[in-house]
Amino acid sequence: MKLLPTPEQAAALAATLRAVNDAANWTSQTAFAHGVPREYALRQHTYTSLKAERGLGSQVAQLVIKKTCHAYATIAGLIKAGRLQGKRAAKATAKPVTFRPDAAQAFDDRCLSWQMDARTVSIWTVQGRKRNIAFTGHPDQLKTLERYRRGESDLVCRDGSWFLIAAVDVPDAEANADPVDFLGVDMGIVNIATTSDGYNHAGAGLRRYRKRMAKVRAELQAKATKSAKKKLKARARREARAVKDQNHRIAKQLVTSAERTGRGIGMEDLAGIRDRVRLTAAQRGELNAWSFHQLQTFIAYKAKRAGVPVVVVDARNTSRRCPRCGHTTKANRPTRDHFACVGCGLAGPADQVAAVNVRDRARKTWAFVSTPNVADTPQPAADTSDKPRSSVRGS
Repeated sequence: MKLLPTPEQAAALAATLRAVNDAANWTSQTAFAHGVPREYALRQHTYTSLKAERGLGSQVAQLVIKKTCHAYATIAGLIKAGRLQGKRAAKATAKPVTFRPDAAQAFDDRCLSWQMDARTVSIWTVQGRKRNIAFTGHPDQLKTLERYRRGESDLVCRDGSWFLIAAVDVPDAEANADPVDFLGVDMGIVNIATTSDGYNHAGAGLRRYRKRMAKVRAELQAKATKSAKKKLKARARREARAVKDQNHRIAKQLVTSAERTGRGIGMEDLAGIRDRVRLTAAQRGELNAWSFHQLQTFIAYKAKRAGVPVVVVDARNTSRRCPRCGHTTKANRPTRDHFACVGCGLAGPADQVAAVNVRDRARKTWAFVSTPNVADTPQPAADTSDKPRSSVRGS
């Protein structure tokens, strides 16, 4: 939700973010010095000082401690998962976690209240409780906020604008346990998503936009001034928002199509694809910028809300296998855009053929998973009566 504070209210919010993040940095240093990154132990070392010396309210002090502990837990989780290794892991654990002066801060219902009818919020600040701070948003977002808001909301200052990012708990729709078919989705860089129905979400516009942004980024990096670095960060956020918006639109269209026709969605398992392929330097840049994981995540959660089943299948040879005769070879794909089976002669757009193969694999996977286990199926009771049994002779 976008906040519309007065200059006085905005100054109080800015002062609050600076104060809580300064307190979070002190809390982080205390946790690092005493080796107590867990919440209960850290509270014993910091809670009283945060209230008496830092001027924080009781609940805000608790939230600052919680925020610090989550930061250390995130680093520990990344190291455990292998995403931080070697020098990077050593650097991350060699000094206390630090927070930017304008970093986001969470507020719960004890220090933040929403007045939905008046479209205002009341929030704790270092200058006292600030009431009647107006907010606005899209009608659908406002409806979702009013019906499903749960837990904490994050106060964020982004490019001079103020936002409250509220957590909502939206119930899932009843899952479609018997889809009539599956909509296969092939994902790529040139064509972001192609369906087995033949609908293509082209990525040409996004590729042009990224190339233009890359050129501007190179010019700013060459300057290497403080203002250039600031502009680089702003442009990176803008590019990320553009990609995210397009992925949201594509995911919504795919889920809506599947829901309307009573089908499920089949997607490829693309995890680790960046490590499996060999590309030129220019191609690696495009591959690294490929946001397939974000798109698949959007499809998965939108499908869950709509009750549409999603099946993830093996991505190997989906663009080389003939869906008619099953012949699989690299020669079936003479060019990037064209498929021509050397076995039966089937030809067509390569991405659509891949989407059809994804659909077929999703069908088989769903049938296998949905087939009841014979061992769990009740068997007819044995006939223990004394009635004579008829015999049938084989011919």
